Parts: sequence; structure tokens; C-alpha cells
Amino acid sequence: MPAFMIAATHKSSGKTTISIALAKILANQGELVQTFKKGPDYIDPMWLRAASGRACYNLDFNTMDKEEILDLYAQKSQGADISLIEANKGLYDGLELDGSDSNAQLAKLLNLPIILLVDCEGMTRGIAPLLLGYVNFDKEINIAGVILNKVGGIRHEKKLRAAIKKYINLPILGVIEKNELLNIGERHLGLITPMESKFQQEKIQKIAKLVGNNIDLTAIKKIAKNVPAIPVVKKAKNYNNNFPDKTNLTIALARDSAFGFYYEDDLERFINLGVRLVEFDCLRDKKLPANIDGLLIGGGFPETHMKQLSENISMRTNIKQSIINGLPTYAECGGLIYLSEMIEWGEEKYEMVGVIKGKSVIHEKPQGRGYVKFENSSNHPWAKVKEQIRAHEFHYSSLEGLAKNTKFARKILRGYGLDGKNDAIIVHNLLAGFFHLRNSKQNQWVNEFVKFVKSKKINPPPHRLI
Repeated sequence: MPAFMIAATHKSSGKTTISIALAKILANQGELVQTFKKGPDYIDPMWLRAASGRACYNLDFNTMDKEEILDLYAQKSQGADISLIEANKGLYDGLELDGSDSNAQLAKLLNLPIILLVDCEGMTRGIAPLLLGYVNFDKEINIAGVILNKVGGIRHEKKLRAAIKKYINLPILGVIEKNELLNIGERHLGLITPMESKFQQEKIQKIAKLVGNNIDLTAIKKIAKNVPAIPVVKKAKNYNNNFPDKTNLTIALARDSAFGFYYEDDLERFINLGVRLVEFDCLRDKKLPANIDGLLIGGGFPETHMKQLSENISMRTNIKQSIINGLPTYAECGGLIYLSEMIEWGEEKYEMVGVIKGKSVIHEKPQGRGYVKFENSSNHPWAKVKEQIRAHEFHYSSLEGLAKNTKFARKILRGYGLDGKNDAIIVHNLLAGFFHLRNSKQNQWVNEFVKFVKSKKINPPPHRLI
């Protein structure tokens, strides 16, 4: 299967922009392009999906073992014409000092050739020792070529080419000059999402055209075709089959420009269990979909939409009443913020759903960021008590003014969550926390939540009034 990885020497080098462009260029040529993103990330996969026209999947050493990564990659690549894997941070970066969770390790695991992107701003001859270091640091990886990004012009390009030719002679697959039109737009949590861009496809096409005019696509395709087969995965017992029977449940899924942080394979797991996922819009719809058995509100950017969310009083009231009435609900990060009493950001304050007693305060710096570990407490309404569950968090918000008798479902071993010790608030049949979960062998949260929703449908809770 033709495949390649787009990696970089360091973060913020333009990997996502170049990956979006390549995915769109190949798709425009009629190729079926399967994209993947290394590590925990929601926004880059949204853009890659918009560019390729196919769902993008995350490959993450933190929440998946090697066999799971191989299996997911093999599964989703099947039937595609070419696979594009976007790295995160720098090629050799990772949490572990030995590089066992790095992009380079993923490339070795999947036998991927690497196209290395270099941010050349302010650099000339210095590119030679930089590339020599990257090529020679790990002889087991295949850096098949380089794309020079943010180049200052013809003179700058000539100096860079001369230095590479003299000292390393690595194939130059593209030269991209610095251009504001290649910027997607960022905020405090990273790139804006495609759903927030009014001209999403127009923007992607412009990026594809600019990049396409300055890369050697023929050479890139040739590199992608020269890929050894990945190791065969020994089929162990499939943890996803450990479920008594198919369900007949309907779960409402918040998906709009304020909320949309979901892993594609997690959503597919719901569907495989027989769950009907019905999307709704917290900004524009007046109430939840009819006849639902459960509710999911994922992460997102409620703070940048807080006025519109607050003004939709009908939806806020309906969600609050439904949760008080016992509707099984799971919310992560942005969903937690939305379900609190208020969002406060600088001088602005807006009322939210209010089913969780406490206000969400947006800060200038992250309050929780990175990989986390936790164990489920005995309070957890639907998950088993487990130790060393791995997930991630990234939030600039804190939840202040919580009641003293607040019940928590997670004990933190690494990370911050709600207060450095606890995460996941329990209210009625609602569980809401800052941590982002991934359904995998080590944490089968989708299975557990679906069982919980089903149990409440069979034994509905008594009706409660506000």
C-alpha cells in the first residue's frame, strides 16, 4: 500500500498545511486518500478529513499498544490508493526519552518513508548540519526527501539548495515560499476548526494550488510506492467483540462549530454496537432530538461561541431538564464547560446550562495540558474500577465554586483535571470531566457507556422536576 509520513524538525513548521495540501491534491487527481494523525489531536484530523473526503484516524502510543496501531492502520488503509500520516511535533519528539512513542518509532512500526519538512526561516548553511543530524540520529528510519518551507525567495532558495547538495545531497521534493495565504488561522487551543471556517473548501483548494505548484508530486508518489509490507498482526481476542448483544439505542451527539472533538473510531464503535447517533446543533436547534436514550457532548470551543450558546435558552433549558430527569449523559472538556452555570472570560460572562454547580473561567495559560493517567473511583456510574488509564487533556479553563459535596469519578495519577486530584463530576446520570478518552483495549469506555445507557432504558429513573 503506497504510504508516506509528513514529519518536521520541530512543531509549528507547517506540517498540517502541507498535509492538507497533499491530501487535497491527490484527492483532486481521483486518488482515494486515507489520512492518519499521530498522537492525540482533534482539529488536524478535521482538516485532513475535509481535504481528503475520508475520515482521518489517530495513531497514538499513549492509548494504544503496537498491535492496535498496526491493526487500525491496516484496516483503514485497505482499499485506499495512498495513505498519508501526519506526525506531531518534531520527528524525534515524544514523552519517552528512548523515543519509543515518537514519530520516528511510528514510522519504523509501519515501515513508512518520511518526507521531512523544514521551517527555513532565518536559516541558510545551517540546514546542512540540521539535516545531517536528523538523517544520522536513527539509521533505521528512511528520510526519503525534504520539503523546504517558509523560504524567503530565490536567493534564499539557492543558498539552501547549495548547502544541501554539498553536505548531504538529500532529495528536495518541494520549496514553499513564506505566504500568508497558507495560514489557516490559530487561537489559544491551536488551529481553528473547518466547521468555523465559512470558506473551508475554498481555503483548502487555495492551499492545495499554492503548494501543488511548488512540489514534485511525481517524486513523492514514487517514494510512497516503495513501501515494505507492514508486519502481520496476530489476531488476538478482539476486545471490541466483548459485548453481550447489539443494542437498539439512540444517542444524541452535539456536533456544530462549538462542539465536535470526537475520535472517528470511537463513533464507529457506537454504530457497531447498534447505536443510532443523531447529531444536533447546540447553537441553532431549539431542543434535543426526540426519543433519545443518551447524550454525548464532546470537546470544542464553547468559550468562542458563548454569547450564541447562552442566547439559545430553549436548548439550555431542554438539556438541563433532560439531565435532571435522568438522561444518561457523557461530556468532555468543552461539554463540561457548557454544562456549568456560567462561562467567564475576561470582562465577559454568559450563562450556560447550569446543571453543574460552578462557573468556568477561561485563563490566559493552559490549566491542564498533555498526557494524563487516572483510576476510576468506586463512585463511577458506569465504568469499572481500574488503575493506570491513559488519556489526555488540553484546557485553558478551570471550574470554580464547586459544591463541597461534589462527587468525582476519577482519581488523578498524572495531570490536572478539575483540581489536580480529581476529574469527572457526577450529577444524576451525567458524567462530565476535562479528560479526553479514547476507546481502546486499555479503556473500553464506549462499551461501558452504552451498557449504562441500555440499563437506564430498561429501568428508567423516576421523573424529577427542576
